[in-house]
Parts: sequence; C-alpha cells; structure tokens
Amino acid sequence: MSKGRPHESAVGHVSGSAVYTDDQRPLSGMLSCFPVLAPHARARITRLEPGPALEQKGVVAVLTHRDIPGLNDTGSVVPDEVLLPEHEVSYWGQAVAWVVAESEESARLGAEKMVVSYQPLDPILDLETAIQAESFHGKAQVIRRGNPSDALEKAAHLLEGEVDMDPQDHFYLETQVSWAVPDSEGYLQVYASTQHPSETQAVIAHVLGLPANRVVVTSLRMGGGFGGKESQANPYAAIAALAARHTGRPVRVRLKREHDMILTGKRHGFLGRYRVGFSDDGTLEALELELFSDGGWSSDLSHAVLQRAMFHSDNAYFIPNMRVSGRVCKTNKASNTAFRGFGGPQGMLVIEEIVDRVARELGLPPHHVRERNFYRRGREVTHYGQTLTDDRTLRVWNDVKEAASFEARLQEVASFNQQNAHRKRGLGLTPVKFGISFTNTPMNQAGAYVLVYLDGSVQVNHGGTEMGQGLHTKMLQVAARALGVKEERVRIMPTSTDKVPNTSPTAASSGSDLNGMAVRQACEVLKTRIAGIAAKQLGLNTPEELVCKDDTIYPPGEPERKLSFDEVVARAYVEQVSLAAAGYYRTPNIYFDKSTGRGRPFHYFAYGCALSEVEVDGFTGQFTLRRVDITHDVGDSLNELVDRGQIEGGFVQGLGWLTSEAFLWDENGRPLTTEPSTYKIPTIGEVPEAFQVRLLERAEQPGVIYGSKAVGEPPFMLALSVREALREAVASFGTAHYVPLASPATPEAILRAIDGVRNEAEVADGSLITGD
Repeated sequence: MSKGRPHESAVGHVSGSAVYTDDQRPLSGMLSCFPVLAPHARARITRLEPGPALEQKGVVAVLTHRDIPGLNDTGSVVPDEVLLPEHEVSYWGQAVAWVVAESEESARLGAEKMVVSYQPLDPILDLETAIQAESFHGKAQVIRRGNPSDALEKAAHLLEGEVDMDPQDHFYLETQVSWAVPDSEGYLQVYASTQHPSETQAVIAHVLGLPANRVVVTSLRMGGGFGGKESQANPYAAIAALAARHTGRPVRVRLKREHDMILTGKRHGFLGRYRVGFSDDGTLEALELELFSDGGWSSDLSHAVLQRAMFHSDNAYFIPNMRVSGRVCKTNKASNTAFRGFGGPQGMLVIEEIVDRVARELGLPPHHVRERNFYRRGREVTHYGQTLTDDRTLRVWNDVKEAASFEARLQEVASFNQQNAHRKRGLGLTPVKFGISFTNTPMNQAGAYVLVYLDGSVQVNHGGTEMGQGLHTKMLQVAARALGVKEERVRIMPTSTDKVPNTSPTAASSGSDLNGMAVRQACEVLKTRIAGIAAKQLGLNTPEELVCKDDTIYPPGEPERKLSFDEVVARAYVEQVSLAAAGYYRTPNIYFDKSTGRGRPFHYFAYGCALSEVEVDGFTGQFTLRRVDITHDVGDSLNELVDRGQIEGGFVQGLGWLTSEAFLWDENGRPLTTEPSTYKIPTIGEVPEAFQVRLLERAEQPGVIYGSKAVGEPPFMLALSVREALREAVASFGTAHYVPLASPATPEAILRAIDGVRNEAEVADGSLITGD
C-alpha cells in the first residue's frame, strides 16, 4: 500500500474532468427550481398566491405546502423542520415556495411575481435575548464530576467570565445541488451532493409518502461538505424530488452562492459562562461552565453538537471538580448544523481562554500552566468517566517544542518586542485531544459490498461519501491490501443506497475507521474463498497460510509456485464459488448514559499540538502568520499524503473561523455577508511559507483499520494556537492581566484589544487622566 499515493480523483480535480452532481450530461426536458424567499426573520403568512408566477413564460409549476403528499418535515433528528411553511416563517430568507420552470431564468422571473403577504412578528436574533426569553430547543444537558461548588469556595484563586464565539459558514466550493429523475413506473433516482445518502433517501420518501425502496439516492462526489451536507442537503433533494413527482420530469435544484449562504445553517455560535478555581501554581481545581449554543429556528443536529462541546470542554486538561451544563437556544435564524469539529472547537476555545487567563492572573507563562494541567498517570479519567488508556498529549507537545526550537524562539520574540514599540510578535502553543466516534452510539456502523469480476478487476461499494477528503482513496488502498492485489485493479463506485443500505453519514471523522473495516471484512471473505481455490490448485490443505501479494498467490517462502490472481478467479467461477461479498462493522465497547453523564462515548482519541508565531501591527490590528509547526497523531497512516492535506486544510479552515470569517446580520435578521466579497475565508496569502507538519512516529492505534487514526476534524482545533499567539502579541503592547479577544479576531477586534491593554497600562502607571 503506497502511503504517498495521490488522491484517486486528483487528475480529475485539477483538469476539470471529475464529474459532480451538476456536471452530468443534461437530461432531456430537465426543469430548474428557484426559491421564493421571505423578507422577514419572523412573520405570519397571510397570503400565498402562485397565480401570477404561473403566468410567467416557461414556468411549469409552483410548489407550496399544499403540494406535499407526505410529511411536510425534513428534520433529521427532531420533527420540527417544515419543508414549506404554511402559517409562519421562522428566519429571514426562508423559502415559502419554489418555482419550477424550463430554465433557471424563467424560474427566477416567476419567483419575482409570486404574491406573498406577511404580518411581521417580533424575532429573537441573538443568544442573550434567547436566554432572557427562555427560548430553547429541548432540555438542558449536564455532565458533572466531583463537587465543584465546594472546591470553588476553597480555591486560592477564583475567576469568572464569558466567552463569545461567532458562527462560520461552510463555504464549500459546490453549493447545495440535487437532481431528481422519475421513471414511468413511479420510482425515483436522485443524485445529491449529500454526506448522508440514506437519510436523504428517508427524508424524500417521507415527504413524498413513499416507501424507501422506491427512492434511490446516489452521491457521486461532493465539492466540499464539512458537515454542511450531513443533514442540510435533505431539503433541496426533497424539493427536487417533489417537483419531479409533481411534473413527471427530471428536475434540478442548484443554489446560487447567495442563496446557499442565506438558506443553510452555519457552525453554531456559542456563549460560554464560567467560574474557575485554581491554586498558586496554576493547577485547575474546579470549573463551573454554562454553554449556550445558537441552534437557529429548528433543532437539526444541535443537541449532539452541544453534547460534543461539553465532552471537549476539558480539551487536554484534567479538572477534578467540574460541572458543565448546556442549552440549545432557539432563535430566528437559519438552523445551525454540523461543521468540522461538531462542537469540539467551541468547547476547546472556552477552556483555552480559561487556561490563558489563569496564567496571566498568576504572572506565569501560559505554556507552563497548560502543561501542568495535562492528563497524566493518576489523572487520566475525563469528567464524563472515560479513562484515557493511551494519552499522547505530552508526546506531541514535546515533539513540537523540540522540532520548532520553542525555547530559543521565546527569547527571539521577547527580544523583538523589546526593540519594536508598534509591532509585536507572539507565540501560541496549544494541544488537541479529540474523541473519535459518533456520540450517538448506533451510528457507529458501516457496510460494504465488494465484487470481483472474471477478468480479475474489483469493484468496491461502501457507505461512505467522498467530499474531497480522500476517503475513496483510502478505501481503494484498503481493498487492494486486503485482497493482495495492485491498486490499479480496484474501482471505487459512487455511494448509492441501492448498493449499501441504511448507512451512517460520512462525519465524525469516522469515515475511514468504519467503512475501512467493512471493506476489509468483505475482502477477507473473498480472499478466503479465492485462497481455498488456489490451495486446491497448489495441492495444499491449509489455504490460510497462502500469501496474497501483488496480484499473485503462493505458499509461504515459495514465490516460484505463484498463481496469478486472474487464473484463480477464473477457476473460482468454474467451481461455482461466489465472487461477491458483503462486509459489516460496528465499533465495539462504546456507550454513554445521558441521565448520569457517564460512559465511554469514544473508541479512542486523536492528539495534536501546534506552535504558531504571529506578528501584529499596532496601528491597524492586521497580523501576519509567520510560521506554523504541527505534530499530529494519525496512528499508522493509511496515506500520509492525504493525511497531511487534511491537517493543513483543517488548520487553515480553523484559522478562518478564528480570525477572518465574520458572518453578519442586520438589525432585522437579514444576512449581510452572503458573497465572497463580504465573507472572508482564508486565502493563500494568509498561509505562512514556513508551515511544518510532522506525523507522530510509532503511533499505531490498536483496533482500528490497519492501525490508522481519524484525521478529518482534529486538525481544525490546532488553529487555536493562532488565537493564543495573537493574544500573546496583543498582551505585549501593555501589561494586562486579562486580554479579552473576540472570535473571530479580525483586525478590528485585534485593534480594540490592543487599545484595551494600552489603556490598562496607562491607568496602571497614572498617565491616563480621567475626569467628569
């Protein structure tokens, strides 16, 4: 297995030949859809008249709630998400109808002619208002260990505060898109850019009032997903399917970038309120933490996102007395959803803020306080009761410090800051401990179906979806390794519900773990059958001892007696041995009891550490990311090239969340940053030339596919090192004990923070004169 194998679609990606959903050859008679958007964040619908739109040339139909034959709901967990509203709109831009026409332009013109009247109602547009109004989805969640109240009273030092985190748009290159193709027998083929084909299938079936077996959903590949297509691909696939069912013609839904950013949910904004007690040397003794997430208008996956934030509110730190509670707030915004990290980044940001504040309050280096509070022997049980059996935090931490010459660079930065009054540098060193598994235990399962043809070629079907992350590449490698054939023989098929049913989403960084084990199991079934045939041909009684390698099969130590894979496959057919096999895997020994807040929700943890160096301009608040050093734990990597790409990409996406991607609304709840010109994702200019990534050595993970580890989400949180480096640089402009820094830390936010520490320094030395 080549660990440096390029992505299986790399050439297609860069040449433009890779086929995405909307790149397929247009079908004869295909119709297009366009949404009619509500101009209020909350309002009662008093009139919905499609007649004028139907008069527009080219318009074939207008879909409203009246046209839904099944359930008017696309909620993925809680049935609280109407597809087309009948009485009330719940966020600005909610689609109240869809116009179906011969062309997208005709559909747009028809949408402009729709007559809709509203009675505006008072919306809830932020977390503080929702908390005051007690506007929540579901019940509170609580995880507790020890007696934090008593420990806080006895602690030598006590701090309290709040941390705000803004949302983040997924900004995948390919917006939400689905094609629905009906046939003459009442069946429906749907091509969707979805991370969860089985759920998309189920939602379509519910909306149309059909059994699931009449709907096939296929995901060819996605141009990015990041969690935004785990549940939120479903409404657009359902609209396409509804229009196809209504008209009897193929239909496409493809959102414009502006509509995608208006209609779809984001990473949850969070508010954290904390009280922390600690000793003179910075040891954390107690923490009471309240987390509030902005769920938007419906539940979606918000409860699970909040739960993972609560799980990760310790990051890599042992806190003996801890109570973390959480509520999902109901606001009149688009329903927020899964996003890379799934709540983990928000929980980690809060504890990193707390640890830094503790260090500054005591006048200690933040990296000393971080290291002092790491989990270690005798302190290896998390606040939810899971024992860390192979904690690698210190390994990645020390590896980065040594490889990046951390101590020497501390001196270099201090020297630079002494010599420069208006430009300051900072170093941020932060760890990551991220749990791997779906926290909804039943979702930790996967299936595969592998076929061997008479010419020796292999076709692999599995339940995972490809969104650019390299899952198909790894599954190709797993199949080739398990069968003992060259990778060129193996073809990975598009993910489809008629090949592997009842699949889990490709999410939670578990795609390779789950599907890899299922693919390997199917291949091992086939290999056992094929080896049995080869043993007969070789005159052996023990096929288990045969070596299968490089398209050949031979007895151990006797490669000269090798048989070709092709001839053995041909013989298997003659002897009526099946050359198709299904594989299935479920993750063992994971569970969690919400009522007690105890369990073992994760199969294992992935670890990482990053050191970032920044330079901040004191006049503008702009900064340069000068250098990044990362050591990340990927186990025994299935593909080092793919894993490095995931680490680098995850870090840069985290950089955007923390420093540039400010999503804004006006006072009426209308989104303002709905184009690339106003919503600032990182560019190549923000990525430092000195970007060093090291994979932790001797890191095989037992019980996972070929000793590898998940790599999709954990690197995202490594970007917290940039936030802490910025805080360190800002602190150097003054002598503040506390350096509040907004998230994202845009240049404006950094400049406000600099002004704050300068003013505090002036007050401290008496140079700031105040009066009435």
